[in-house]
Amino acid sequence: MFRFLLATIFFMTLAAPAFAGGEFYDLSGQVAPEGKAAVSLFGTNSPFEAQTECDDSGRFQFRKLRAGAYTIVVSIAGRGEARQTAEIGPSTADSRRRVFLHLRFTDADFAFDDMVRRQYSIPATQLAIPDRALNEYREAFHDLEKRDTARAAKRLEQAVELAPQFVSAWNELGTIAYQTGQYERAEKCFRTALQQDPSAYEPLVNLGGVLISNHNPDEALVYNEDAVLMRPNDALANSQLGMTYFMVDNFDLAVKYLEIARRLDPAHFSHSQLVLAEIHLRRGENGAAADAMEDFLRYHPDYPTAAKMREAIGKLRQEPGQDGGTERPISPSPSARRP
Repeated sequence: MFRFLLATIFFMTLAAPAFAGGEFYDLSGQVAPEGKAAVSLFGTNSPFEAQTECDDSGRFQFRKLRAGAYTIVVSIAGRGEARQTAEIGPSTADSRRRVFLHLRFTDADFAFDDMVRRQYSIPATQLAIPDRALNEYREAFHDLEKRDTARAAKRLEQAVELAPQFVSAWNELGTIAYQTGQYERAEKCFRTALQQDPSAYEPLVNLGGVLISNHNPDEALVYNEDAVLMRPNDALANSQLGMTYFMVDNFDLAVKYLEIARRLDPAHFSHSQLVLAEIHLRRGENGAAADAMEDFLRYHPDYPTAAKMREAIGKLRQEPGQDGGTERPISPSPSARRP
């Protein structure tokens, strides 16, 4: 299973710590349309991975999860993969620390992963990956489910040593490096993956993200534009492209792609609303900035700096800017609801 990278946000509350506390939560849900599907869960702030399957009614469950943001990937044979962000924490769970999701997908939400999409043009180098390397790769995911990041990384390093052309292993190594703050290492891994297969999507979009973190907006723009062209309905690609345009002071295009990302997945871990809020603040549009921040808190009510953000929203409402404090309509109910 391929993984996508956490896109860095570089202002306001981005340096906030992870959720505090040692409580664990259960996540369950139902996928529509109903039927058999594989469901994977990926941590967005730290290395973690777990997998399960839906029953005939589309129901699934994960147990003993730490609070935080997760990417849910639903894979259906013949349709591909669809993704959605889930926020797990005190405000999205019931009194027994359970979170329930209704995941409703349309055909437009699904995209084939790279192996399926290129089933008739898989490079011979990828077909030649030895069984031992594949086994190390698979075992690395079991280590990640146990949150043994060091052992998982070691297995993946062994996999790419055995098969230097192993694109998905390089991508996974890069993701772990990114999530543990090793940005230069992450960039090297993603570049190596793309050298092995220039058409691979996952390392492409991930490289676009790490270049943002490494403050290289000019090169990030190239990769993030390519990612959006390849998958225009991917929230991560659109959010990263919007961030990149923000970094080069093209606010009009930044807003365009950030709004697309927010529409595709308003709870997305890249927090497009915060970048939108910053743009509106720089334009003196205090009401619109407050709206964007409120929309962010709608989907991330347990964010570590939520109280300070609410104070800032109150001040923005009291001090209208160029927009006169006029509120814009924002998305309705959050995706993660209590039962």
